[in-house]
Amino acid sequence: MTTPQGPVPFPIPSPVPEVVSFDRKELGAILSVYGRMVAAGEWRDYAISTLRDLAVFSVFRRTAEVPLYRIEKRPKLRARQGMYTVVGADGQILRRGADLAQVLRVLERRLIRALDGG
Repeated sequence: MTTPQGPVPFPIPSPVPEVVSFDRKELGAILSVYGRMVAAGEWRDYAISTLRDLAVFSVFRRTAEVPLYRIEKRPKLRARQGMYTVVGADGQILRRGADLAQVLRVLERRLIRALDGG
């Protein structure tokens, strides 16, 4: 349909909602810790979930269990507490921050305890 002002444009469809995911550098840092924990016999499996508001890397001792830890990325919290969080199996937030390497250190301490037998 045309009007004296020109053609009427079609409405632009709303964009497909973006999905939050881990980038290569983030996955490298996470998989580095994961590999060391697997070598220590502490972890055996993982799962990655990408959703609209967050990405989650879940760590399991056995496949059929609830995750031991969840490493979450929530970009909307970037300006507040930081977008990275490590959550324990009971839902307790173990560490939160803007720097993924710093947040993952909470898991490194657990690796040292596992290797020491504690």
